[in-house]
Amino acid sequence: MTFNIGNYVSRNSHNNDIIFKIVEIENNVVFLKGVDYRLFADSSVDDLKLEKECNNNIYDKDIMQRSIKDLNIDRSNFFYLPGRILHIDGDPEYLNRCMKFYDGVGVKANGFNINEDLISKKIYSLLVEYKPDILVITGHDAYNKSSNDKNNINNYQNSLNFYNAVIEARKYEKNQDKLIIIAGACQSDYEDLIKAGANFSSSPKRINLHALDPAIVASSVALSEKNKNLDVVKLIEKTKYGKDGIGGIITNGTMYVGYPR
Repeated sequence: MTFNIGNYVSRNSHNNDIIFKIVEIENNVVFLKGVDYRLFADSSVDDLKLEKECNNNIYDKDIMQRSIKDLNIDRSNFFYLPGRILHIDGDPEYLNRCMKFYDGVGVKANGFNINEDLISKKIYSLLVEYKPDILVITGHDAYNKSSNDKNNINNYQNSLNFYNAVIEARKYEKNQDKLIIIAGACQSDYEDLIKAGANFSSSPKRINLHALDPAIVASSVALSEKNKNLDVVKLIEKTKYGKDGIGGIITNGTMYVGYPR
């Protein structure tokens, strides 16, 4: 079978569990990017199965509707000012998908596509300019399982880059209730990102992360009442794989409530 860049495929050797898009073909090696998961992979042509075009709008809209439904908002008498989000993403397609999600749930967000290794160099100036309540630092990551040492941050593709970005962000604002940080991607070094100062990070079980998971957490914080503790268990359960994919500390919401409307 002939495959082309842009085709949707899955891998037979992995029981066709994840749908990818072909981004490059070199000789007999096909380079793949997860459609729903922040994941890069490669494969031989012989291992691939052609899939129908993937429509992820249904999942995204369902998550939007559930996020809005979870809010106990009286729109007849009160007005609401959700927290502001700065979303920095190493992947332009996932960034665009997250920005559509924020718009769908009614949250103001500024988004920037920056390579993971450059985020720490640019993050401080962006924080000064946009003064967000919530910061998302994400993109792509992977744990090198052959290293057999998940506690060494150097065994991850981009965890050290995310770690350095969180450290720089905390130079701007140390207080974890004044700047809520969500950091990490697929299989990231969860413990070190939390130690660096993230409120939420991935991935406790070193599993893959859904493209929208950081945005789900960020929008939930943005739409939760200011100075009230979030139900961290309920919040994390909104994500694709719950506590296996994302963990965090008890955090306050960032939304102001005003009266009268």
